[in-house]
Formats: sequence, structure tokens, C-alpha cells
Amino acid sequence: MLIREAAADDWPRIWPFWHRIVAAGETYTWDPDTTEEAGRALWMASAKRVYVAEDDTGAVVGSAYVTPNYGGPAAGIANAGFMVDPDRAGQGIGRALAEYILAAAKSQGYRGMVFNAVVETNPAVALWTSLGFTIVGTIPDAYDHPRFGRVGLHVMYRAL
Repeated sequence: MLIREAAADDWPRIWPFWHRIVAAGETYTWDPDTTEEAGRALWMASAKRVYVAEDDTGAVVGSAYVTPNYGGPAAGIANAGFMVDPDRAGQGIGRALAEYILAAAKSQGYRGMVFNAVVETNPAVALWTSLGFTIVGTIPDAYDHPRFGRVGLHVMYRAL
């Protein structure tokens, strides 16, 4: 698998799984009805460094971004987002992207990474904790999950 910085023309290959994940309403706090144009603005914003994971055939199977979570004196703390094509779940793509992004964030000078809103029922919580993230707080009943009803949102942190 190749992980590389995304180019503008990668968006049409990210959008199908991005849309599927956001429309499911189970893991991201974005509106499930987000349009392609708005999705592109959210994911590919100029303040973000966006990456893609390609399989051996060159298909984009995942994407991630790194961006400052705060500004000014707190700009050394990164935020990141991750998406893996649901048809490719369980193949190690998420872990490979996460390890790559953590190393990239550190090399870009970030001192830590925070996730502001991890849906507590998201299977990725296990991945993040295995990579050294800790839950520093949970906002109870903050997320209206389509299957589980009201669930909490974790704030997770890891030093780099």
C-alpha cells in the first residue's frame, strides 16, 4: 500500500467512500446530507494536509488529514481525520494510515494530537487506544446515533 499526499484530482476517488461514511451518520459529526462540494471543502481545506492510501492497483482505499487543532500559542497540537473505504475494512488500512499520519504530524512539528469528537461506539476507539491515545473526557449523550440512540463523544489525546 502506498500512502502519499493527496492531489486535488484525488477528490473524485475519495468522495464515494467519504459520502458513504458521512451519510451513514455513525462516526462523523458532519451532516449526513453533506453535498459533494461541501464535503470537498471540509476534507480538502487549504489548512489541511491531506493524504491518500492506494492499494496495489492504484485505487484510493483511504484518506486522512492533519491540521492544527488550535491557533496561536496552541498551534502545536494537531487534529486529524481518517476514512477508510468500508468495503476495505479490516485490512489494516486504518492502522497504516494512522501510523503514517502520527509520524507525519510529529515531523511537521506538532507536539500532540487531539480528536475532539470520537463517537464512543466507533470501532476506531480500539485502534486509537492501541496507538497510545487516551480518553481525556466524554461528553455524554452528545451524538444521536442512528442505531444506538444518544451516545457520548470522546475527546482523545496523545503526545507525539
